Amino acid sequence: MALRSPSGEQKLNDDAPWDSFDPEAYIDRNYRILHPDDEEIISIVRDHFEDHFRGNSGRRLSGIDVGAGANLYPALAMLPWCKKITLLERSSANVGYLKKQKQHFDPTWDQFWTALQEDDKGRAYSGLGVDPRARFGKTVRVKPGNLFDLHRKQGRWSIGTMFFVAESMSTSYDEFRLGTGSFMSSLKPRAPFAAAFMEHSEGYKVGTEWFPACYSVSQSNIEDVLGCYSDDVKTFPVGKPGGLLRDGYTRMIVACGTRNSFFDERVRLKWWNI
Repeated sequence: MALRSPSGEQKLNDDAPWDSFDPEAYIDRNYRILHPDDEEIISIVRDHFEDHFRGNSGRRLSGIDVGAGANLYPALAMLPWCKKITLLERSSANVGYLKKQKQHFDPTWDQFWTALQEDDKGRAYSGLGVDPRARFGKTVRVKPGNLFDLHRKQGRWSIGTMFFVAESMSTSYDEFRLGTGSFMSSLKPRAPFAAAFMEHSEGYKVGTEWFPACYSVSQSNIEDVLGCYSDDVKTFPVGKPGGLLRDGYTRMIVACGTRNSFFDERVRLKWWNI
């Protein structure tokens, strides 16, 4: 069944009904029960951060989750190493949800925290030493905002995540590229990052609203775009036909790496000149 935008026309980030995004409907569809694909993503991201910070577990950094939406597990994945985590989110509905979760996150997210603690690579999580809800509430800061405005914050954060955002906000490949560049430019050199993307997404419905996606995004051009900002980026396909979360995409791509010292003037100039 074809799931591309009902109009078949280009739909940019500013055209999408973000304030009508229904976080509870999104969670019901994607996160109420831990899906094996998310469990695999958690394992990849946890192992990446654990490997990066091996021997430096006492560091407390400033982190950012770009386009946090109604998904807490990227922030939970950064929690052991951060004194502050900014949850950047455009949708007012999702901002309201995140502020409630900051006070005391729902039991839904316990299964994701448990998954982060599994195996030897989960020691930073299992050894946190405090209630994760208390640490989460103390650490996170919910910030309404647009990822395209991150050009004003280049090199600010020391660790970052961006899950299902740059390819899931617009049909435009240029906006995907600029959004990804804005995220990467916000990180300091040598900052570890993790990002996740829906490959060849045709768009998606949340509640009664339709949201755009960039069908052109593939594993190879994710590597190309991120490769400008990281010399060691690795990508991991997740999900197989028949086991996907929904129709309308081919698989998920997880990308992990370390920020290099390149800063993209195109990202800065594009948005300053509007």
